[in-house]
Amino acid sequence: MNENLNKAISYVEQYFVGKNTVVDVAFATLLAGGHIFLEDVPGLGKTTLANLISRSLGLEFKRIQFTPDLLPSDISGVSVYDQKTQEFRLKRGPIFTNLLLADEINRGTPKTQSALLEAMAEYQVTIDGTIVKLERPFVVMATMNPIEYEGTFPLPEAQLDRFMTRLTIGYPSKEKEEEIVTGFYARNKVISDDVRIISREELTTMQKEVEGVFIAPELISYAVSLVDATRHDDTVYLGLSPRGSIDLMRLSKAYAYLQSRDFVIPDDIKLVFPFISGHRLILQAEARLRGVTTNEVVTATLKNVPIPKLADYSKQ
Repeated sequence: MNENLNKAISYVEQYFVGKNTVVDVAFATLLAGGHIFLEDVPGLGKTTLANLISRSLGLEFKRIQFTPDLLPSDISGVSVYDQKTQEFRLKRGPIFTNLLLADEINRGTPKTQSALLEAMAEYQVTIDGTIVKLERPFVVMATMNPIEYEGTFPLPEAQLDRFMTRLTIGYPSKEKEEEIVTGFYARNKVISDDVRIISREELTTMQKEVEGVFIAPELISYAVSLVDATRHDDTVYLGLSPRGSIDLMRLSKAYAYLQSRDFVIPDDIKLVFPFISGHRLILQAEARLRGVTTNEVVTATLKNVPIPKLADYSKQ
């Protein structure tokens, strides 16, 4: 693994005690050029995770607090008339950044939520009929509280599908929470606003290196078989899309890169599959009534799809 990348991950893990997998998958998503959906109850550090990652990577960071009165132009920007030049000029919105935190995204109206779709898929925004490109890297990290429904608007499946991964931080164990509480002040002294361990240019270089990670044809077939299996499960109404297959391949490569390998092994695919699939699956109504969960579907899929056995997964 790149030495600076290892330092950046260690920096974030100082705050997220016992959540190494969540931090690793978050960084893998960034290396794969994907967007992150953080869904969890309040107080577990969703916003802090976005802040720490942006600091460690030296990315320009902006935050939008979604509310019902937020307008699409509040996100993308608007053309304003300049009386001095007698011309319209672009007043850029907060979407023009490297890492955009869409906090409590489900509190925005569907029209406002849709303002992110073009940016997340095509890295551009259309303002008053003019297409404006976004600077790369561009990452959206959206947070949502899954237990609060009053004054919220569910995210459409088309938008959820734009997020490469869904992360849930979860409650720490009692022992880890005692460690968190004991070291709270010490960690906050260590966490600085001016860390910038990895530059934007270095991140872009690593993203290109991730693209070069080798994945055997048999493992591509395995990844596609996992995705295809979700479309033929009797408890599933809507399985993963082809975008899910592509994201599974890209994220597997990025996770292998984090493990200092230039090739993918089955364990990489198995580990990241739950993170790319849970938010894309829609269960049958009867299955939901029986208490079936997407986690159970994912677990059954991983169990039932055979893993290819190769003598050497690194052979190119």
